[in-house]
Amino acid sequence: MKDKYINLFTDFGFKKVFGEEASKVHLISFLNTLLPEKHQIHELQFNQNENQGASLLDRKAIFDLSCVSDSGEYFIVELQKAKQNFCKDRSVFYATFPIQQQAERGDWNFKLAAVYTIGILDFVFDEDESQPEVVHQVQLKNQRNQVFYDKLTFIYLTLPNFHKTLDELETQQDKWFYLFRHLHTLDDIPPRLREKVFLSLFEKAQIARFEPQERVAYESSLKYYRDLKNVIDTARDEGWEEGREEGREEGQYEKSLEIARNLLHMGDAMTDVQIAQATGLSEAEIATLRAASA
Repeated sequence: MKDKYINLFTDFGFKKVFGEEASKVHLISFLNTLLPEKHQIHELQFNQNENQGASLLDRKAIFDLSCVSDSGEYFIVELQKAKQNFCKDRSVFYATFPIQQQAERGDWNFKLAAVYTIGILDFVFDEDESQPEVVHQVQLKNQRNQVFYDKLTFIYLTLPNFHKTLDELETQQDKWFYLFRHLHTLDDIPPRLREKVFLSLFEKAQIARFEPQERVAYESSLKYYRDLKNVIDTARDEGWEEGREEGREEGQYEKSLEIARNLLHMGDAMTDVQIAQATGLSEAEIATLRAASA
């Protein structure tokens, strides 16, 4: 491989840098750039959650974290490397688990700890394409735009909107966003990133240091990420998501079939519903293609 460092948008790279016990220093540093002052993380632990991730791929890219603030307050952070298909649905779905798991047996007053769901996106929502913001914070509000419930917060990072150069990096948050976008393109550690937490990250992210099985796993993860992103991005760019009938009228139906077959060949990474969403084909057509390729 030509790259010296891993791509943080891959499931393997994301877990390598943030999902191991030895990676907690990276995780705390990154999350504290996003959380409010009252919930700056002092300690955290990974929760073993059997519900976490309906698929093996999701389990590699979603971390359920129990956190304690400097003041001793307990709260939960769910960190997701968000996938483009049904992103908002996934975020809401997985946010329900750390809420439900706070239930106590017996006489319980239903008091809940705060939950933050943080989604890292390598794409921009259609409705936000004209918006330049990188950080989007979402809470449940009433008809007067007042926060109805402040213990559930969704934070989405649309990283394609981050355009700062190395010389323009000012805050710790800037530096983390830059690494997400550019780590895999770097050959050396930039002077502006020669801090203890980042030096540790660069060491952990160096592909040449991987064991053979780790290298194979990373290459597989990178191929999956590139293939899936290219297929979905192409479908969106060409307008295939607008529906099968429009695709037929524009002579794109055969191309939609080709994309569906490519996704099916990737194994069980996507369901029939997700492939239908990405291509504009019906679920029945996807089921027929799946049966034909079996």
